[in-house]
Amino acid sequence: MSTSTKPLILGISGASGLIYAVRTLKFLLAAEYIIELVASKSTYMVWQAEQDIRMPADPEAQEKFWRQEAGVPLLGKLRCHPWSDVGAGIASGSFKTLGMLIMPCSMSTVAKLAVGMSSDLLERAADVQIKEGRKLVIVPRETPFSLIHLRNLTTLAETGVRVVPAIPAWYHNPQTIEDLVDFVVARALDQLDIDCIPIQRWQGHL
Repeated sequence: MSTSTKPLILGISGASGLIYAVRTLKFLLAAEYIIELVASKSTYMVWQAEQDIRMPADPEAQEKFWRQEAGVPLLGKLRCHPWSDVGAGIASGSFKTLGMLIMPCSMSTVAKLAVGMSSDLLERAADVQIKEGRKLVIVPRETPFSLIHLRNLTTLAETGVRVVPAIPAWYHNPQTIEDLVDFVVARALDQLDIDCIPIQRWQGHL
């Protein structure tokens, strides 16, 4: 259970693989973290394309939507922000946070962050974490990486951003898609010193 009074920002961009965001929310809310969530404009289209689900734009309706998808109706605190609300609290460096996780993170988002471009609230919130020297973790979900992608990721890594590609492990003997997803989510949260997912970690050779 979280004892922190600072929120964690969860950014969700329009990359494929929204199950990563859903599983992240499931464990963070169950552990009673405070979550400030912002989904990019493209996320709405990805939900429609991948799951034939229409995500509501209204923040209160969106909170209910994400809680329903994550299966955590009551625990934790969740506040959803419109992607266009660049005047939200999370857009300011004076707004204290535990850091920010972007999962999944599109290559478009990576490119904009690498050049300091903030065209919506997700990008502005991430740019704030960088300029304030706070933790920013991105989970790119793309393959193969082009040279442009790699250079942009290198630029972010050089500024201190933690890059955790959505690459699962196999040593924990995964049995379901969720097992594979949860491993990636746990490794991403490790970068924020958050341990709330019961995964089997490597114990060395027996």
